[in-house]
Amino acid sequence: MKPMIKNTFRDYDVIRYPLLTEKSNMLTEKSQYFFAVALDATKTEIKQAVENLFKVKVVAVNTLIRKGKTRVFKGRKGVQNDLKKAMVSLAPGQKLDISSGV
Repeated sequence: MKPMIKNTFRDYDVIRYPLLTEKSNMLTEKSQYFFAVALDATKTEIKQAVENLFKVKVVAVNTLIRKGKTRVFKGRKGVQNDLKKAMVSLAPGQKLDISSGV
């Protein structure tokens, strides 16, 4: 197995922005956080990016892809972009300060 190279530029490409919803705010009490991530990002890349950027220990990463919806705007059909979400679970007792920015 090749050793993983720390690349902070890729970390910023993997983690797009935090998803702040009512559900995600409730899960922060359980040390679970939601992020919008790159579509080509793997779970191991997401784990390493969160650990490198926020200096925390990640226990698990769950991902899902929301397919883009078809919308009509001014009589023309268009398609929204796909979105990949990641739910990151941290080690017990650890918190993440999302307000500090990525």
